[in-house]
Parts: sequence; C-alpha cells; structure tokens
Amino acid sequence: MTLMINPPNGSKRLDQVQPLDGPSARLDTILTANGYTEIRRLASRVCALKQFNYTTAIAVGLDETGYLLRYCYEHAIDARVALRKWNGQDHPPGPWIKCKGAGVDLLNPAFC
Repeated sequence: MTLMINPPNGSKRLDQVQPLDGPSARLDTILTANGYTEIRRLASRVCALKQFNYTTAIAVGLDETGYLLRYCYEHAIDARVALRKWNGQDHPPGPWIKCKGAGVDLLNPAFC
C-alpha cells in the first residue's frame, strides 16, 4: 500500500519523502499523515492515539502497515492520559472499553 500526502503543488508518495532523522522520523511522518497523534515508543513498541468514529484508541505496535492492537476509550482525554502514564507493559491504565486486533477482542476486565 502506498500512503499519500498532499502538498500544495500536487501529490507526492511518502516513500519519496526523505526523512529528517532515519527510519524513526520516516515512520513518524507516515503515522502523522494518517492521523496518528502523540506518537511514543514504549517497551520497544511504537504507540499513538488515533481517533475513530465513536472512540479514541491507543494503537500499539505501529509500523508502516498498521498496528497489532488497539485499546478503545470512550473519551479522548482518557486515552491521552492513559498513553502518557503507560509504560508499555500489560494493559494501559484507565477506562479502556475493548482491546482489538488480529484474533483479539477483549473487554476490559475491570468492567466485567
């Protein structure tokens, strides 16, 4: 999949954009262009916030193709605070509703 950004003078493929500081900056550019915010590296995984239609998620294990898991929060502020407090181990803090990913569909045990 080729991700696109739209500069004022037309489109440019992201794989043609030169990163400012190696692979990490290139990934940050791709994630930012696709709506991810608050990009962090936690426990050797890239995590960020992503707004969905009805929830805000902490996306975990991000790379150029997507994410491994996402933790969905009802309120954006809860997701933001949780990402800032989380060390990347176990589940993030706060009132996440669901954890979703390939083969994963987990309700927050605190709500059960």
